[in-house]
Amino acid sequence: MRQGKKSSKIQAVILSMGVILGMFSGCSGKKETETSVKISTETETQTQSTETSEDTMPSETETKPSETETIPSEAPTEETTSSEKAPEEKAKEILQTMTLEEKIGQMMIASFSGTELTVEIRDSLSKNHFGGVMLGTGNFTDVEQTIRLVSEIQTENQKGSPIPLLISADQEGGTITRVHYGTSGVGNMALAATGDPECAKEMAEVYGEELQALGINTDFAPVLDVNNNPANPVIGVRSFSDDPKIVAEYGTAYIDGLRSKGVIPTLKHFPGHGDTNTDSHTGFPKIDKTYEELKDFELIPFKAAIEDGAEMIMTAHIQYPQIEKETYITPSGKEVYLPATMSRTILTDILRGDMGYDGVIVTDSLEMAAISENFTFEDALCKSINAGADMLLLPGVWDKNTLDKTNSAVGLVVQMVKDGRIPEEEIDDSVLRILILKEKHGILKESAFAVSEEKILAAKEIVGCSAHKEKEQEIAKKSLTLVQNNSNAYPFSAGTGKETLILFSGSAASREGYGKQAAKMLPEENITVMTSSTENESDCLEAALRAENVILVSRVYGMGCLDPKNDAGYSTGVFDEIISARHEAGKTVIVISCQLPYDGSRFPEADAVILAYCSSYLKDVPPESGEGSAYPPNLLTAILACFSGGELTGKAPADLSP
Repeated sequence: MRQGKKSSKIQAVILSMGVILGMFSGCSGKKETETSVKISTETETQTQSTETSEDTMPSETETKPSETETIPSEAPTEETTSSEKAPEEKAKEILQTMTLEEKIGQMMIASFSGTELTVEIRDSLSKNHFGGVMLGTGNFTDVEQTIRLVSEIQTENQKGSPIPLLISADQEGGTITRVHYGTSGVGNMALAATGDPECAKEMAEVYGEELQALGINTDFAPVLDVNNNPANPVIGVRSFSDDPKIVAEYGTAYIDGLRSKGVIPTLKHFPGHGDTNTDSHTGFPKIDKTYEELKDFELIPFKAAIEDGAEMIMTAHIQYPQIEKETYITPSGKEVYLPATMSRTILTDILRGDMGYDGVIVTDSLEMAAISENFTFEDALCKSINAGADMLLLPGVWDKNTLDKTNSAVGLVVQMVKDGRIPEEEIDDSVLRILILKEKHGILKESAFAVSEEKILAAKEIVGCSAHKEKEQEIAKKSLTLVQNNSNAYPFSAGTGKETLILFSGSAASREGYGKQAAKMLPEENITVMTSSTENESDCLEAALRAENVILVSRVYGMGCLDPKNDAGYSTGVFDEIISARHEAGKTVIVISCQLPYDGSRFPEADAVILAYCSSYLKDVPPESGEGSAYPPNLLTAILACFSGGELTGKAPADLSP
């Protein structure tokens, strides 16, 4: 009963001052989000628009001055001054009514597997007062299922807490696309290759419009990491560039696009994941740079975004021993440095103090190996909060053990506060920032999450619509980069009866569907699609000599892919043989790079080399709509361009010499 009364009191505070707050809230952030989530290891900051939107206008029921009425040019009245402070004041009022358990719950972001809520997950949502839920690929089936799932998540949460959730997803675009039936987009490096920041804004507007239609109010994007280490196994084409100024320019444009559609952007991964050769999902990266070195490079995009009004930033699970010197003894007895996620020096002294950031800090997933294999769950919670993290992305729920861990989080932190291990002032400061964020985006005003047929139909008209697909294809074509074109090999002479071979390297075998799709779209052409391996090299060479035109599709996702002698599934050595043999026969070859652009300099003897920058798994021809229909259009666009021609104007935003 006590909890019910408390919730009612919070609800009363939220409903109070409704007219005033309606006049001054920022983006509307209409929410309904999706269902249980896999914890994706990406979660990044958000920025909020300070520009006037429709939601800042008075409602029709409010009194408005007539067009002829004179508006005094005097100093603000007491009423207008208090109204301008409404989000912070409202947040403070709510905070004062909350129990310790409710406050700590707001700091937790949960994620659950599956496309429907189980009884156990419903119970967890209604009891833990979570501040957010993150959705992963496994939570999405189609538009209607997603809308209903998000509605159910918000509704179950309302049974225990009147404060609506941040519903988030890693919808970066390109290789990281969770809404696999919507619009994938071209990926960040391709956006920068267009040479036009407006493309980044327009692509993010597409993501924002589709997320908003589904009820998702927060995007863990964009990636502001500078990919200055070609051997980086996790960032790569998710980064805009290896130049921090380019990352800053395109990153802020992307942020503006998301928030123009009412979706909260989340910058990641602070203070930078670009200069690593270890994936924090599977290991514990270390960057041995000083603070001054970071300021001169990695921090440039984050600083620009903060100046642009960033409201949410995600931390990196990376050790910076030149900056954070405190160590920790892991359960296995190994001594490690505290990562940025747990470093008060990095999150509080640098990010908040030196850089002036006053928004919400969210951790990357605590499920990732960098954390889960080196820190106890209790210490991960304690050290992240004491470092200055406001929201903690909890490990995903896959079974009873992981559900028990999620359900224990709030209680563990409550006890640590009572034991004096975590100051309650830290909790209050974090929750205040979370509530202010939710208030600014209209999230606190949401109370009814029922699903209407009208909403479902409207979302179906938006998510993955033809206009969005055309936009991504337009941007994909604009990003294609022609590195070299000897003997006018691009475009090749096409026509009925002339056989064209599209040959995928072993490292690109999972992309063979792009070739099959091209063959389907060009029925007048005689197209053969093959994948090379160490076992069929002679067959590939024979097919390449027989064909009139040859496209070799190369995929670099690690430096091993560049080694022609490396037969560990890459099979690029045969490409060299094919290029040489076709030249002897007086024929040309086009090479298409479909991921990291470093193979742009790997095949200097190729007649033409095209950089496409992004592709994802596509083993067969994709469905026209529904599950699996979203894929980056870059590679398919590049293949089709070889037949249709047209000037390729893209410029590589990264040094092609690995």
